[in-house]
Amino acid sequence: MMRPTTLATSAAVAATALVGSAGTDVTSPWYRRLDKPRWQPPGAVFGGVWTALYVLLAVAGSRAVPRGGRGYVRAYAANLALNAGWTWAFFRAHRPSLATVEAAALAVSTTDLARRTARLDPVAGRLLLPYAGWTAFAVALSAEITRRNAR
Repeated sequence: MMRPTTLATSAAVAATALVGSAGTDVTSPWYRRLDKPRWQPPGAVFGGVWTALYVLLAVAGSRAVPRGGRGYVRAYAANLALNAGWTWAFFRAHRPSLATVEAAALAVSTTDLARRTARLDPVAGRLLLPYAGWTAFAVALSAEITRRNAR
C-alpha cells in the first residue's frame, strides 16, 4: 500500500501535469506562427522530459514532505502552482513575456526547493537537480521566443 505522503505528492504532481497539459496547445495558429530558435527541442522531447521530471518531483516530495513541515509544503505547493501557470501564460494568454517572468520565478522556486529538499534528504535533493536545470533552460527558451517575437 502506498504511504499517504507518497499518494498526496503523486496526486499533487499529477494534477499539476494535467493542468499544464490542459493549457498547452502546440497546434494553435498563434503558436505555429511564432519565430522559435533552432535550438528548441522537438515537441516529443518536451513530453518525455516533463514526464521524467514529474516522477522525480513526486519521489523527492514523498521523501522530503514528512520531514519538512509547513514551510516546505508551502514551497512545494508554490512550485507546483508556478509550474502549471507557465503554460497558461504562454499558450492561452499568448504572452511570452509574462511566461518568461513566470519561468524565471519557477526556476528560482525550483532552485530553492532543491536546496530545501537537500537539507532534509540529500538523495531527494539530487533528484531535483534535473528539474532545476530544465527550468533554467525554460527561462532561456522563453526569453529567446519573447525577443524574437517582440512587436
